[in-house]
Amino acid sequence: MSPETGIQKSKGGPPPGGMGGPPPGTKPDTGPMVFAKRLDTLEKKTVYLVDIGFGGGYNFMLRLQKWFTENMPSVTTVVRRKPGRVFADDNNELWDEVKVKGHAVVLGVAG
Repeated sequence: MSPETGIQKSKGGPPPGGMGGPPPGTKPDTGPMVFAKRLDTLEKKTVYLVDIGFGGGYNFMLRLQKWFTENMPSVTTVVRRKPGRVFADDNNELWDEVKVKGHAVVLGVAG
C-alpha cells in the first residue's frame, strides 16, 4: 500500500460552492452598525458574563463573578454559556434574555 492511497489530489482553490457569503460582485444588506451606549455606572446593574465555549472560559467567568461580588456588590452578575457552537449561534434565546434583563455583557474567551 502506498502513502498516496485514499488521498485525492486537486488543483486547489475554494471548496465547491465558494467560501460562503454573498455571490461575487454583490454586497450583503447589513445596514449601519450601531454600538450600545456606554453606561455611566455598573452600580445596581445586571451584567451577563457569557462564556462562548473555549477551554477555561467558564472558570474565568466564575472568577470575574467573584471579583464583582467582592469589589462591586451592588452589581448583579449572571454567568451563562452561549448555546450552540463556539463561533455560531443556534438560536437567539440567550441574547433575547440579555436584552430584557441585562444592562451589560462580558463576552469572553479563554485558552
